[in-house]
Amino acid sequence: MAKEIMYDQNSILIVAILFVLILVAEEGGYRLGKYHQGKTDVDVKAHTNTIQAGMLGLLALILGFTFNMSLQRYNGRSEAVIQEANAISTALMHTRLLPQPFDSLTHRQLQQYVDLRLALSNTDYANVTEQKALTKETKNLQREIWMNAVNAARLDPRPVTTGYFLSALNTMISAYGERNARLQLHVPEVILFMLFIVFIASGALMGYASGLGRKRTFIPSAMMSFLISLVVFIIIDLDRPNRGIIKVNQESMRQLKTE
Repeated sequence: MAKEIMYDQNSILIVAILFVLILVAEEGGYRLGKYHQGKTDVDVKAHTNTIQAGMLGLLALILGFTFNMSLQRYNGRSEAVIQEANAISTALMHTRLLPQPFDSLTHRQLQQYVDLRLALSNTDYANVTEQKALTKETKNLQREIWMNAVNAARLDPRPVTTGYFLSALNTMISAYGERNARLQLHVPEVILFMLFIVFIASGALMGYASGLGRKRTFIPSAMMSFLISLVVFIIIDLDRPNRGIIKVNQESMRQLKTE
Protein backbone atom coordinates (compact mmCIF):
# COMPACT_ATOMS: atom_id res chain seq x y z
CA MET A 1 0.00 0.00 0.00
CA ALA A 2 1.39 3.42 -0.97
CA LYS A 3 2.38 5.65 1.92
CA GLU A 4 0.07 8.62 2.30
CA ILE A 5 1.46 12.13 2.66
CA MET A 6 -0.84 13.73 5.21
CA TYR A 7 -1.60 10.82 7.55
CA ASP A 8 1.61 11.22 9.56
CA GLN A 9 1.30 15.01 9.79
CA ASN A 10 -0.23 16.98 12.66
CA SER A 11 -3.94 17.69 12.13
CA ILE A 12 -3.72 21.27 13.43
CA LEU A 13 -0.78 21.99 11.12
CA ILE A 14 -2.68 20.67 8.10
CA VAL A 15 -5.76 22.79 8.83
CA ALA A 16 -3.66 25.88 9.62
CA ILE A 17 -1.83 25.58 6.28
CA LEU A 18 -5.17 25.05 4.52
CA PHE A 19 -6.66 28.17 6.12
CA VAL A 20 -3.62 30.28 5.15
CA LEU A 21 -3.78 28.98 1.56
CA ILE A 22 -7.47 29.91 1.39
CA LEU A 23 -6.74 33.44 2.60
CA VAL A 24 -3.90 33.76 0.07
CA ALA A 25 -6.18 32.47 -2.71
CA GLU A 26 -8.91 34.88 -1.65
CA GLU A 27 -6.48 37.80 -1.66
CA GLY A 28 -5.21 36.81 -5.10
CA GLY A 29 -8.77 36.47 -6.39
CA TYR A 30 -9.69 39.87 -4.94
CA ARG A 31 -6.79 41.61 -6.69
CA LEU A 32 -7.62 39.89 -9.95
CA GLY A 33 -11.27 40.94 -9.60
CA LYS A 34 -10.23 44.49 -8.77
CA TYR A 35 -8.12 44.54 -11.91
CA HIS A 36 -11.09 43.48 -14.06
CA GLN A 37 -13.62 45.60 -12.21
CA GLY A 38 -13.74 48.39 -14.80
CA LYS A 39 -13.98 45.91 -17.67
CA THR A 40 -17.05 44.05 -16.44
CA ASP A 41 -20.74 44.81 -16.49
CA VAL A 42 -23.73 43.73 -14.41
CA ASP A 43 -24.23 40.51 -16.37
CA VAL A 44 -20.65 39.37 -15.75
CA LYS A 45 -20.97 40.07 -12.03
CA ALA A 46 -24.26 38.18 -11.85
CA HIS A 47 -22.73 35.25 -13.74
CA THR A 48 -19.75 35.25 -11.35
CA ASN A 49 -22.08 35.19 -8.34
CA THR A 50 -23.96 32.26 -9.87
CA ILE A 51 -20.71 30.33 -10.34
CA GLN A 52 -19.68 31.22 -6.80
CA ALA A 53 -22.95 29.84 -5.41
CA GLY A 54 -22.47 26.64 -7.41
CA MET A 55 -18.89 26.27 -6.15
CA LEU A 56 -19.98 26.71 -2.54
CA GLY A 57 -22.72 24.14 -3.11
CA LEU A 58 -20.13 21.69 -4.46
CA LEU A 59 -17.94 22.41 -1.44
CA ALA A 60 -20.85 21.71 0.92
CA LEU A 61 -21.58 18.44 -0.90
CA ILE A 62 -17.99 17.18 -0.69
CA LEU A 63 -17.69 18.39 2.90
CA GLY A 64 -20.83 16.52 3.95
CA PHE A 65 -19.77 13.39 2.06
CA THR A 66 -16.31 13.39 3.65
CA PHE A 67 -17.65 14.09 7.14
CA ASN A 68 -20.12 11.22 6.85
CA MET A 69 -17.36 8.89 5.66
CA SER A 70 -15.05 9.75 8.57
CA LEU A 71 -17.94 9.47 11.07
CA GLN A 72 -18.86 6.01 9.77
CA ARG A 73 -15.29 4.84 10.26
CA TYR A 74 -15.22 6.27 13.77
CA ASN A 75 -18.49 4.50 14.63
CA GLY A 76 -17.12 1.29 13.13
CA ARG A 77 -14.05 1.45 15.36
CA SER A 78 -16.26 2.12 18.41
CA GLU A 79 -18.43 -0.89 17.61
CA ALA A 80 -15.33 -3.05 17.06
CA VAL A 81 -14.04 -2.21 20.55
CA ILE A 82 -17.40 -3.14 22.12
CA GLN A 83 -17.59 -6.40 20.15
CA GLU A 84 -14.06 -7.39 21.12
CA ALA A 85 -14.71 -6.50 24.78
CA ASN A 86 -17.84 -8.69 24.72
CA ALA A 87 -15.89 -11.57 23.15
CA ILE A 88 -13.12 -11.32 25.75
CA SER A 89 -15.69 -11.11 28.54
CA THR A 90 -17.35 -14.31 27.32
CA ALA A 91 -13.98 -16.06 27.16
CA LEU A 92 -13.16 -14.89 30.69
CA MET A 93 -16.40 -16.35 32.05
CA HIS A 94 -15.84 -19.63 30.24
CA THR A 95 -12.40 -20.09 31.81
CA ARG A 96 -14.28 -21.33 34.91
CA LEU A 97 -15.34 -24.37 32.86
CA LEU A 98 -11.74 -25.44 32.24
CA PRO A 99 -10.05 -28.12 34.33
CA GLN A 100 -7.34 -27.15 36.78
CA PRO A 101 -4.78 -25.62 36.48
CA PHE A 102 -5.88 -24.21 33.11
CA ASP A 103 -8.81 -22.28 34.57
CA SER A 104 -6.73 -19.84 36.66
CA LEU A 105 -3.80 -19.83 34.21
CA THR A 106 -5.96 -18.93 31.21
CA HIS A 107 -7.84 -16.30 33.22
CA ARG A 108 -4.54 -14.55 34.04
CA GLN A 109 -3.46 -14.72 30.42
CA LEU A 110 -6.71 -13.16 29.25
CA GLN A 111 -6.21 -10.32 31.72
CA GLN A 112 -2.76 -9.78 30.22
CA TYR A 113 -4.44 -9.83 26.81
CA VAL A 114 -6.78 -7.03 27.92
CA ASP A 115 -3.75 -4.99 29.03
CA LEU A 116 -2.22 -5.37 25.58
CA ARG A 117 -5.43 -4.30 23.85
CA LEU A 118 -5.68 -1.25 26.12
CA ALA A 119 -2.04 -0.45 25.39
CA LEU A 120 -2.92 -0.43 21.69
CA SER A 121 -5.67 2.11 22.27
CA ASN A 122 -3.25 4.37 24.18
CA THR A 123 -0.55 4.23 21.52
CA ASP A 124 -0.16 6.83 18.80
CA TYR A 125 -1.15 4.98 15.66
CA ALA A 126 1.58 6.80 13.73
CA ASN A 127 4.16 5.02 15.91
CA VAL A 128 4.63 2.03 13.63
CA THR A 129 7.44 0.42 15.66
CA GLU A 130 5.43 0.29 18.88
CA GLN A 131 2.36 -0.90 17.00
CA LYS A 132 4.30 -3.80 15.49
CA ALA A 133 5.75 -4.75 18.89
CA LEU A 134 2.28 -4.78 20.48
CA THR A 135 0.87 -6.80 17.59
CA LYS A 136 3.63 -9.39 17.86
CA GLU A 137 3.21 -9.69 21.64
CA THR A 138 -0.57 -10.00 21.30
CA LYS A 139 -0.33 -12.74 18.70
CA ASN A 140 2.19 -14.67 20.81
CA LEU A 141 -0.18 -14.48 23.77
CA GLN A 142 -3.04 -15.63 21.56
CA ARG A 143 -1.05 -18.73 20.63
CA GLU A 144 -0.25 -19.45 24.28
CA ILE A 145 -3.90 -19.16 25.28
CA TRP A 146 -4.93 -21.38 22.39
CA MET A 147 -2.36 -24.05 23.29
CA ASN A 148 -3.57 -24.03 26.89
CA ALA A 149 -7.13 -24.45 25.63
CA VAL A 150 -6.04 -27.39 23.48
CA ASN A 151 -4.27 -29.03 26.42
CA ALA A 152 -7.34 -28.45 28.59
CA ALA A 153 -9.52 -30.07 25.92
CA ARG A 154 -7.34 -33.18 26.06
CA LEU A 155 -8.02 -33.45 29.78
CA ASP A 156 -11.71 -32.64 29.44
CA PRO A 157 -13.02 -33.11 25.87
CA ARG A 158 -16.65 -32.43 26.76
CA PRO A 159 -18.28 -29.83 24.45
CA VAL A 160 -20.14 -28.11 27.32
CA THR A 161 -16.91 -27.28 29.15
CA THR A 162 -13.74 -26.81 27.11
CA GLY A 163 -15.79 -26.83 23.92
CA TYR A 164 -17.60 -23.66 24.99
CA PHE A 165 -14.31 -21.98 25.87
CA LEU A 166 -12.75 -22.90 22.52
CA SER A 167 -15.76 -21.42 20.73
CA ALA A 168 -15.51 -18.21 22.79
CA LEU A 169 -11.77 -18.03 22.14
CA ASN A 170 -12.33 -18.37 18.42
CA THR A 171 -14.84 -15.50 18.53
CA MET A 172 -12.34 -13.40 20.50
CA ILE A 173 -9.61 -13.93 17.90
CA SER A 174 -12.02 -13.02 15.10
CA ALA A 175 -12.99 -9.83 16.96
CA TYR A 176 -9.29 -9.01 17.27
CA GLY A 177 -8.83 -9.24 13.52
CA GLU A 178 -11.92 -7.15 12.81
CA ARG A 179 -10.85 -4.39 15.17
CA ASN A 180 -7.36 -4.24 13.67
CA ALA A 181 -8.87 -4.09 10.19
CA ARG A 182 -11.13 -1.18 11.17
CA LEU A 183 -8.14 0.70 12.57
CA GLN A 184 -6.63 0.61 9.08
CA LEU A 185 -9.72 2.13 7.45
CA HIS A 186 -9.75 5.88 6.97
CA VAL A 187 -10.84 8.46 4.40
CA PRO A 188 -8.81 8.06 1.17
CA GLU A 189 -6.29 10.87 0.88
CA VAL A 190 -7.40 11.69 -2.67
CA ILE A 191 -10.82 12.72 -1.31
CA LEU A 192 -9.17 15.05 1.21
CA PHE A 193 -7.02 16.57 -1.54
CA MET A 194 -10.14 17.11 -3.66
CA LEU A 195 -11.85 18.78 -0.69
CA PHE A 196 -8.86 21.08 -0.17
CA ILE A 197 -8.70 22.01 -3.87
CA VAL A 198 -12.40 22.89 -3.99
CA PHE A 199 -12.04 24.82 -0.72
CA ILE A 200 -9.10 26.89 -2.02
CA ALA A 201 -10.82 27.46 -5.36
CA SER A 202 -13.94 28.65 -3.54
CA GLY A 203 -11.84 31.11 -1.57
CA ALA A 204 -10.28 32.45 -4.77
CA LEU A 205 -13.70 32.81 -6.38
CA MET A 206 -15.11 34.59 -3.31
CA GLY A 207 -12.22 37.04 -3.46
CA TYR A 208 -12.69 37.54 -7.19
CA ALA A 209 -16.42 38.23 -6.77
CA SER A 210 -15.61 40.67 -3.96
CA GLY A 211 -13.07 42.42 -6.18
CA LEU A 212 -15.67 42.95 -8.90
CA GLY A 213 -17.87 44.81 -6.41
CA ARG A 214 -17.37 48.23 -4.94
CA LYS A 215 -16.83 47.10 -1.36
CA ARG A 216 -14.88 44.15 -0.03
CA THR A 217 -16.52 41.60 2.28
CA PHE A 218 -13.36 40.17 3.83
CA ILE A 219 -14.49 39.53 7.42
CA PRO A 220 -17.63 37.46 6.55
CA SER A 221 -15.72 35.34 4.02
CA ALA A 222 -12.79 34.87 6.42
CA MET A 223 -15.19 33.77 9.17
CA MET A 224 -16.84 31.28 6.82
CA SER A 225 -13.43 29.94 5.77
CA PHE A 226 -12.44 29.58 9.43
CA LEU A 227 -15.61 27.68 10.30
CA ILE A 228 -15.22 25.34 7.34
CA SER A 229 -11.59 24.79 8.39
CA LEU A 230 -12.88 23.71 11.81
CA VAL A 231 -15.16 21.17 10.13
CA VAL A 232 -12.18 19.89 8.12
CA PHE A 233 -10.24 19.54 11.39
CA ILE A 234 -13.07 17.45 12.89
CA ILE A 235 -13.09 15.26 9.77
CA ILE A 236 -9.36 14.61 10.02
CA ASP A 237 -9.54 14.10 13.79
CA LEU A 238 -12.36 11.56 13.49
CA ASP A 239 -10.39 9.73 10.83
CA ARG A 240 -7.24 9.27 12.93
CA PRO A 241 -7.55 6.69 15.71
CA ASN A 242 -5.57 7.29 18.92
CA ARG A 243 -4.05 10.53 17.63
CA GLY A 244 -6.48 13.41 17.98
CA ILE A 245 -8.93 15.03 20.35
CA ILE A 246 -11.79 12.65 19.54
CA LYS A 247 -10.90 9.13 20.64
CA VAL A 248 -12.79 5.86 20.75
CA ASN A 249 -14.20 5.15 24.21
CA GLN A 250 -12.35 2.20 25.79
CA GLU A 251 -14.53 1.93 28.91
CA SER A 252 -16.00 -1.43 27.85
CA MET A 253 -12.47 -2.82 27.63
CA ARG A 254 -11.37 -1.29 30.96
CA GLN A 255 -14.30 -2.89 32.74
CA LEU A 256 -12.85 -6.30 31.91
CA LYS A 257 -10.10 -5.69 34.47
CA THR A 258 -12.68 -6.22 37.22
CA GLU A 259 -13.77 -9.64 35.95
